[in-house]
Amino acid sequence: MEERQKIKVGVSIGDLNGIGCEVVLKTFEDNRMLDFCTPVIFASNKTISYQKTELKLDINYHGVQEASKALDGKINVVNVWREIPNIKFGEATAEAGDFAIKSLKAAVLALKEGAIDVLVTAPINKNNIQAEDFKFPGHTDFLAQELEGESLMFMITDDLKVGLLTDHIAVKDVAAAITPELIKSKVATIEQSLKVDFGISKPKIAILGINPHSGDNGIIGKEDDDTLKPAIKELSDSGSLVFGPYSADSFFGSDGYKSFDAILAAYHDQGLIPFKTLSFGRGVNYTAGLNKVRTSPDHGTAYEIAGKGKADHSSFEEAVFKAIEIFRNRKEYSELTANPLKKSRLKREFR
Repeated sequence: MEERQKIKVGVSIGDLNGIGCEVVLKTFEDNRMLDFCTPVIFASNKTISYQKTELKLDINYHGVQEASKALDGKINVVNVWREIPNIKFGEATAEAGDFAIKSLKAAVLALKEGAIDVLVTAPINKNNIQAEDFKFPGHTDFLAQELEGESLMFMITDDLKVGLLTDHIAVKDVAAAITPELIKSKVATIEQSLKVDFGISKPKIAILGINPHSGDNGIIGKEDDDTLKPAIKELSDSGSLVFGPYSADSFFGSDGYKSFDAILAAYHDQGLIPFKTLSFGRGVNYTAGLNKVRTSPDHGTAYEIAGKGKADHSSFEEAVFKAIEIFRNRKEYSELTANPLKKSRLKREFR
């Protein structure tokens, strides 16, 4: 069997005062990871050396000046900066935010130029990354600007996939932000992702209601009746397997989610609270709908345990594996659909 090409996995290092470096280094401390990919970490040799010493990790790496020079079989560190950061574990500092942005921008540029194949982002702090040239509430919004496509925040495991109609906006603004056009756009993105990224030929999608009990026929708000239901009917009439709106309070507790390939939640906490409850440590945050693959772990900077060596790296490791899987699925889908002679094989595999 022909050996599969090593995927170059770019890593933005996140907040240096959080657990980002720890989960990254713990993931690649296991040399078996190099059988699956070539890691390319965007930071600096001195920064990684300091972190590995403080965290007492046994890991070797290879410093390079640009991602295109990364070597297979090595943990590569791109020297994005020369200065030595003042690392204060557990503290949210402006300096840590500045270095997080430098790492992210360098990694995204390499992704756009094809020097890396996929991007896995370590956690950032949404407060200390704010700057004159970076006014985004998180990774997703920045990537949506830099890459092509319509972004969708998609929380995924093998058995549970939750997308968001709205993500980093205030709860008071949710109802007004949800329009028929937004619903149709997000459903189209999630359908395409399920087909291309996960090999599901006829995805079945559930949509959660905006209001408690999906509005109770207008008693607790009219948005579900006036906006969600007509959009769902239109999508269903056009051939999409879209159902709802479902009352969010009982949907996950009754195992209703297991009957669907994905769930589309109305807002951030409506989707992420049950997702993290059911899958914490195994979940991955995937930015679907873009022309490049980006994943991240399902947790934040965890300042309270930063620098103590206690961080669980399983979610970051899973984010690496998911990025590789999605990249390969996209490549295979593209090859099969581009060759008419292979379409029958595609239909068999995706059935």
